[in-house]
Amino acid sequence: MNDQLYEQDFNLWRETVITQIKEKHFHDIDWEHLLLELDDMGKSEKRSFLSNLTILIAHLLKLIVQSDAPEMMKGSWYSSITEHRFRIKKDLQENPSFKNYLKEVIDVAYADARKLAIKEGKNAKLGVRKPDESEYPLDLPFSLEQLLDDDFYGDMNGDK
Repeated sequence: MNDQLYEQDFNLWRETVITQIKEKHFHDIDWEHLLLELDDMGKSEKRSFLSNLTILIAHLLKLIVQSDAPEMMKGSWYSSITEHRFRIKKDLQENPSFKNYLKEVIDVAYADARKLAIKEGKNAKLGVRKPDESEYPLDLPFSLEQLLDDDFYGDMNGDK
């Protein structure tokens, strides 16, 4: 019955499983789907974390490579850096084990962030200089400490 419920009405299935656990009706629980959902939930959290890390790094890269961009553009990058850094730090606070995950995926995040920054740089408009791909470092130019430092924005002169 739970198997059909899972396919027909996910929310009702979820509420039913919660009730079964609360009432300690463990023999009635749809364990197969519950384990599947728990696994998917973990993957979703990690994808979100990686996405926030990628955007943080991409905008830090843009600040150093496109330091000559108009202040309005840079202001948008600063805001994005602040927002995504906040999300990452909140994830790390709620999931301390993500510190290990951060170390595992930092190279993947940097490769994706570099591609993103290059692509966005090529799409620059309104007379904004379009950086050459070679201007973007091949290796991550920031330490993990800098990425998590609320006062670090990657720009060489330290201005914000």
